[in-house]
Amino acid sequence: MSNTEKPALPDRLAGNARSPFFVKECFEHAIGIRFNGKERSDVEEYCISEGWIKIASPKAKDRFGNPMLIQLKGTVEAYYL
Repeated sequence: MSNTEKPALPDRLAGNARSPFFVKECFEHAIGIRFNGKERSDVEEYCISEGWIKIASPKAKDRFGNPMLIQLKGTVEAYYL
């Protein structure tokens, strides 16, 4: 694959490397997310077909000290910047 080619964005993508929905090749390029018509830069995971994104909670932490994820439903568009 040359540097100008970008892999197709999957229907579901996660930013956590331990997730089964993490695709390393996609993160070699900047990804933009539009949620309900607004640009979002705090998205941890998304699913276009089910219409949701997950963002980190500002305060709540899990037992390992990682931020808890909040799921928001709406229209999701993913694209390369």
